[in-house]
Amino acid sequence: MKKLWLTLLAAFAFLGFSKAAPVMEIDRIAPNFWWSGMKNPELQIMLYGKNIATSAVSVTGKNIVLKETVRQDSPNYLFLYLDLTDAPAQTFNIVLTQGKKKTAVPYELKQRVRKGSDIQGFTSEDVLYLIMPDRFANGNPENDIIEGMKENKVDRNDPFARHGGDLKGIADHLDYIADLGVTAIWLNPTQENDMPSGSYHGYAITDYYQIDRRFGSNEEFKDLVGQAHNKGLKVVMDMIFNHCGSENYLFLDKPSKDWFNFRSEYVQTSFKTASVMDVHASQYEKKIATDGWFTQVMPDLNQRNRHVARYLIQSSIWWIEYAGINGIRQDTHPYADYDFMSQWCKEVLDEYPYFNIVGETWLNSNVLVSYWQKDSKLAAPKNSNLPTVMDFPLQGLMNQAFDEETTEWAGGLYKLYDYQTQDLVYANPMSLLTFFDNHDTARFTTDDEKAQNINRYKQALAFLLTTRGIPQIYYGTEILMTGDKAKGDGDLRKDFPGGWIGDATDSFTPEGRKGLQKEAFDFTRKLLNWRKGNDVLGKGSLKHYSIQSGTYVYERKYDGRSVVVMMNGTGQAQTLNLTPYREILPQAEAKDFLSGRTVTLGETLELQPREILLLEFN
Repeated sequence: MKKLWLTLLAAFAFLGFSKAAPVMEIDRIAPNFWWSGMKNPELQIMLYGKNIATSAVSVTGKNIVLKETVRQDSPNYLFLYLDLTDAPAQTFNIVLTQGKKKTAVPYELKQRVRKGSDIQGFTSEDVLYLIMPDRFANGNPENDIIEGMKENKVDRNDPFARHGGDLKGIADHLDYIADLGVTAIWLNPTQENDMPSGSYHGYAITDYYQIDRRFGSNEEFKDLVGQAHNKGLKVVMDMIFNHCGSENYLFLDKPSKDWFNFRSEYVQTSFKTASVMDVHASQYEKKIATDGWFTQVMPDLNQRNRHVARYLIQSSIWWIEYAGINGIRQDTHPYADYDFMSQWCKEVLDEYPYFNIVGETWLNSNVLVSYWQKDSKLAAPKNSNLPTVMDFPLQGLMNQAFDEETTEWAGGLYKLYDYQTQDLVYANPMSLLTFFDNHDTARFTTDDEKAQNINRYKQALAFLLTTRGIPQIYYGTEILMTGDKAKGDGDLRKDFPGGWIGDATDSFTPEGRKGLQKEAFDFTRKLLNWRKGNDVLGKGSLKHYSIQSGTYVYERKYDGRSVVVMMNGTGQAQTLNLTPYREILPQAEAKDFLSGRTVTLGETLELQPREILLLEFN
């Protein structure tokens, strides 16, 4: 803020005003810079400072048009709308006048260095690796505690406190991540969460334009994205438009009473967002679900307010343009206003046509989830414009299927087959984010007993990486980290062993992985690197068969090449009649990727208990 104040004084002097004359203090500018040459030429600039709303406003600069000046309930805000259609890169002044007082606020329009079409989003060819920054690795202990921030302690013994992980910790382990074989990292929120407690998870944003200083700086984030790109890794940024933190200055000093839903009075959401698309739901239930606050300390933003909408849309575009991120995961997507979220997706994809957005669509059926995907027939004539949705129903089934015996009509792998027979409800099944755990769910290996069942893990991972969709794995999955939702969210978000100086075990290194942990890691790395760049799995069609002899069989095929997956979902050896599968078995034998052996494909095939075959055909 001192830098901003000195800049204002310099601009004030440049305009020829007396240095002794009083000037207005501008505490915040959002965004603090922008770019010329964007497809959408309109720019909203929010100025925040004590009693600035009574100011007359003008702008200097070449071809910059001040279209609108908006004053709201609080005297401390000005919202300016500029037309930059013909404006070149430049630094210009926003001049605020109150009587004889004039303050010049310098503002920079940067030269755009990238084209929107240069930004490549994540696709079904990628595998995302989800990281909670506070719990992955502490690369810079000096930023653990930042003077003046409200939560000013680090306590690794407290699962709900900050542990000190940061951007440098992630940067230090990019080689580990790239070597594992994933192709993108998704970071839980990295923007400022200056809250008195519970700020480690990142979902209570207090400044949409600032990286939390306990993680690093904006420049460090940009550098991390660049380093990731150099190693062949894309970066997905977590964003939250439904709510913010109650310590956000926009809430502490609300621009207007309708900046937040229920006129800024706390009303709890029901979390029952199925009511949004329920044709029988009452208006009351719809309103409570979408307008109710996520928690008392996470007030619900009113995206129907056009100034809120523009502020949020611009914040996302700013991060894409500034840092070059490849995707956004939007938290609590159905909780926000449908029309606003649709407009946001459209504007982002208009500017960056190859970008991707995935919405958190935590709903209990494929029908409900499908409603939120772009071009869904169920939502017509509306369109969410959301390319990717999260396949929570499949996640729930995967956490059951590999613990059960499979029959031809029920249980185990039959559940996965049966669910995917219903993919006609999706506009684009290949653009579903598939996963078996994340930061909000119990880990796939909830406890040590499940971690001991290595065949369970291997089958689940093989299915995840060979079925349709965009796979995502959660940090530590590869070393069988455990976490039980019944013990609270902190248990799901344990520190990665080796991410802190003095850790007893360093699982980032081969020496730090023993026994089943090593076996799981090696299996995961082998499958991920096989999938990377493999068009059959990244782009191929899916053909599957109903369960026979407890076995699920399916084919992925692309450009004359194919992979046939055979998975025995029982604890007994099975003799599989191959006659029904001849159309996907073009040769009399095939190599199994996992074992490296050649498999003869005669009339029948013997499969061992819980065996997986990945047969490759060229």
